[in-house]
Amino acid sequence: MNRPTLLAALFALLLIAAPAIAQQKPAADQPSLLGQFGDWGAYKATPGGKTVCFALSKPTSAVTDPAGRNRDPSYLFVSTRPAEKVKNEFSAIVGYPQKPGADATVAIGSSSFAMYTQNDGAWIKNAAEEASLVEAMRKGADLVVKSESSRGTKTTDT
Repeated sequence: MNRPTLLAALFALLLIAAPAIAQQKPAADQPSLLGQFGDWGAYKATPGGKTVCFALSKPTSAVTDPAGRNRDPSYLFVSTRPAEKVKNEFSAIVGYPQKPGADATVAIGSSSFAMYTQNDGAWIKNAAEEASLVEAMRKGADLVVKSESSRGTKTTDT
């Protein structure tokens, strides 16, 4: 499964499974909350019999330029899919279709990483940098994602 399709599937699973997560009644195909760690929740799901583990967070601050622009909620994910040998894949849903061909960025402290975009998702351009990003996340305080909508709205999610 490619990154955009997988991210969309994970997000759809989370939205569909919200009542099950809230009631702590996990099912094999629905994400189950493993624990809450500050702003991040850890989840496990087994869509199609394949285990997927992911951490999920919503921004604590979202600023648009121009101010007051509406958009869908945004989320950050760090996913692991053992069957596909994928570990610590960072991705974001930014809540609106992004400007075609425009990159997003994620920054933690002095570390910055370029992200490619597709529809409302963003992924690290250089997958070899994901381990560095996750390490920076462990050591850093604030993570900031900057992106631009297809209509030119600039967004900063912290």
